[in-house]
Amino acid sequence: MAGPLEGIKVVELGVWVAGPAAGGILADWGADVVKIEPPAGDPARTFGRMLGIAPQDRHHVSPPFQMDNRGKRSVVLDLATEDGRAHARALLDGADVFLTNIRTGALRRIGLDFEAVAAANPRLIYGLITGYGAEGPDADRPAYDVAAFWARAGLAHLLTRPGEVPPFQRGGMGDHMAGMTLAGAICAALVARGRTGTGQLVSTSLYRQGAYTISFDLNTFLITGHAIAIGQRETMGNPCMNNYTAADGRRFWLVGLQGDRHWPALCAAVQRPDWLTDERYAYARDRAAHAAELIAELDGIFAGRTLDEWAEVFSAQPDLFWSPINSIEDVLGDEQFHAAGGIVYVPDDDAGAVPMVATPADFHGTPAEVRCSAPELGQHTEEILAELAQGTNRST
Repeated sequence: MAGPLEGIKVVELGVWVAGPAAGGILADWGADVVKIEPPAGDPARTFGRMLGIAPQDRHHVSPPFQMDNRGKRSVVLDLATEDGRAHARALLDGADVFLTNIRTGALRRIGLDFEAVAAANPRLIYGLITGYGAEGPDADRPAYDVAAFWARAGLAHLLTRPGEVPPFQRGGMGDHMAGMTLAGAICAALVARGRTGTGQLVSTSLYRQGAYTISFDLNTFLITGHAIAIGQRETMGNPCMNNYTAADGRRFWLVGLQGDRHWPALCAAVQRPDWLTDERYAYARDRAAHAAELIAELDGIFAGRTLDEWAEVFSAQPDLFWSPINSIEDVLGDEQFHAAGGIVYVPDDDAGAVPMVATPADFHGTPAEVRCSAPELGQHTEEILAELAQGTNRST
């Protein structure tokens, strides 16, 4: 159950979320991830305090930190000192992967930039997450994902209804996406190293990740010069692709993207077969022209039954695609979420096992399991320095 990355040695110099998320994914997949932390620790250890979570035990101190740092080993090194930098270089000399989301200017100042590290270990895969990219006027500009991913890349704008204020991003959304991208890029680089024998720099940025997330819109504008309109539910051109409210106040989304296929199923579900020949609604262009009127009619119909009742009705229509709009509690209570492997139980010496969200990939030939919860600050310092002294820190 060691996972597909068993035997891969990773050194992480990451703070907050994006870099540690990439390291956490690799650790989940079986890599030995050594997390370098300053004497004060990764600032993400304070997330619990920032969120107002009472420190009942160490697992409640910072649940987000636990998510991104489980399965790792922590070593405290003061990279402001020559001794700390020497230990970091020694770790990297025997590593397969170095991943970081520290700004490149700071990495150069402490001698851990790609050129310096690759000269000492040409087989090393160097994974870098930046805010805005490795080149250009803002290459070394500080960023969190709210800035580079959410705001500057256009997501906030596209999710803002005309005349309203932008919604707030949920914590770590762009960071986790960028972390997954970097984890995939690192694995691809390891495959390439198996062919060439040489490592390389692989990088992504929060800005690029945001742009890719809305590439449906960006690429349409890039090629045609036309922007896709920001939809409003009361006038959606395709009323079959819209959200509605049931009698109990619970909301759901219809996803009838293919009009010719999904419209008859919706008409059957709401017991309006006459709409199939109604000149206002018979064809997609007609439904678009009369969208406000049709949506209002559907609102009235859907308000007549609870969501559980509608779920039973919808289940009788194989060509009616829909989904409940779940709360967090709904997700955790969803049998399908658990059946799909959404939760992993992380071994812990104190608690036995701690439930956490699983990383979203499964390996059926080389299954992986999380080894342990996130380490205490510096928990493995002596162990890791002893390995360096004994020369056991060697890459594969």
